[in-house]
Amino acid sequence: MAKKTPIEFWFDFSSPYAYLAAMQIADMAEEHDRTVVWRPFLLGVVFKENGSAPLTKQPMKAAYMNHDVERFARLYDIDFKWPGTFPLPTQAAARAYYWLEQQNPALAADFVAVVFDALFARNRDISDPATVLDIAEKMGADRAALAAALDDDAVKDKLKAVCAEAVERGIFGAPMTIVDGEMFWGADRLWMVEEWLESGGW
Repeated sequence: MAKKTPIEFWFDFSSPYAYLAAMQIADMAEEHDRTVVWRPFLLGVVFKENGSAPLTKQPMKAAYMNHDVERFARLYDIDFKWPGTFPLPTQAAARAYYWLEQQNPALAADFVAVVFDALFARNRDISDPATVLDIAEKMGADRAALAAALDDDAVKDKLKAVCAEAVERGIFGAPMTIVDGEMFWGADRLWMVEEWLESGGW
């Protein structure tokens, strides 16, 4: 039997919708004998490339988003609190992920959930490299090595390459879940992702 392809999950750590989806996608993948390839990228890079703007810069949409995210979290019983600073830069967290992925993929996958929880459930400032280092160290990572990696050109170039790949593949927002080459944008498309996983596509 052919091995099933992994689910690609493209996200920015500052996206509340990505947080809501990330809290569900790993279990969904496991239920269907799939793995998840976590792909943090920077939405700001994509927005600049395609000329769009974040919802926070669009007052009517921002007001709806605030209500919708809270409603979504209540529906799925996901802890959620708006961070004191939102949106915020996520380069440190994304770079840390890619370094951790090279060292320990399982730890890197767990790191995603812990960072999301830190931002959207515990109001921790993940734009601060010290916060990212605290999280990773508590999970067992080498703090000094990771601190050096955050300023390493190879790690920076990796994140730049991922952002360029996102643009090249038409990933215009987050979260973007890709199953068998099929793109599903948004946390509200997870039901469709699950239908695809169950049926094998249509």
